[in-house]
Amino acid sequence: MSRRADATASLDGIPHPVFTSHQTKSIELHKHLRALILDSTLPPGTSLRQTELARVFGISRATVGRRVSHASGERAHRRRTQPGGSVRAFDSEELDQLYGTRIALESLGVRVTTGRLTPAESAEAHRLVEEMERLKAANDMTGWGETHRRFHAICMSRIADPLARTVNSFSERSERYLRLYQIWHPQPFDTAHQEHEAILAAVAGNYPAEAATLMARHLAHTALTVLRDLSPNSTHHAVLEAVAMVSGDHLSTSSSRSRANLTGVNP
Repeated sequence: MSRRADATASLDGIPHPVFTSHQTKSIELHKHLRALILDSTLPPGTSLRQTELARVFGISRATVGRRVSHASGERAHRRRTQPGGSVRAFDSEELDQLYGTRIALESLGVRVTTGRLTPAESAEAHRLVEEMERLKAANDMTGWGETHRRFHAICMSRIADPLARTVNSFSERSERYLRLYQIWHPQPFDTAHQEHEAILAAVAGNYPAEAATLMARHLAHTALTVLRDLSPNSTHHAVLEAVAMVSGDHLSTSSSRSRANLTGVNP
């Protein structure tokens, strides 16, 4: 059965942002709104009208307007005719396309980087893997997400703009689907630690094909699990074709056995 978030949440009672200075207020508000959307405190369909957010947070409407407008660039919000917007619905086709693109680009990123990490970069990546374990145990998923992005960045550290900028954009846009995976499947999420260790071992060594395949399956494992929750009958065409392109395994998009093989892989 597909899972649906409760879209009836009121803005009253939601956590308020903590502002450290007037100069950083706008940036801090954006981070706060993004965090509330990622952890589904603001579920899909929640209205984000500027006047209401300003009232709840006790800040100016102009400050809210800039942040809601900016956040819409990450597609976490959708615009309405009234000032503000609403939290976008989870969309299986969007997820399939986002992760299909990430698989193709990030697999290229690790191939380009494999064998070229400095000792300092390798050590930092190992530290980040352990830090992710600590943050997961502490249930600090915001901190985990930031550390996770830094780990992936090191594993692709030899790519440059515009590829690096494009990879980062797709990673940010798909993050709330990753958060769904963490919330809905907390036990299978434990396998991420082993997957990260395997990816790093391949990248720090000299195994570009293995690094690319491991990255593709790592991303596909998350995507296909959440896709089954959101849309059990979807073919997940983009994700499966991207993995086939990277690994050389020409899987049928209509094969339930192929989907099971991918989601069951824990490199």
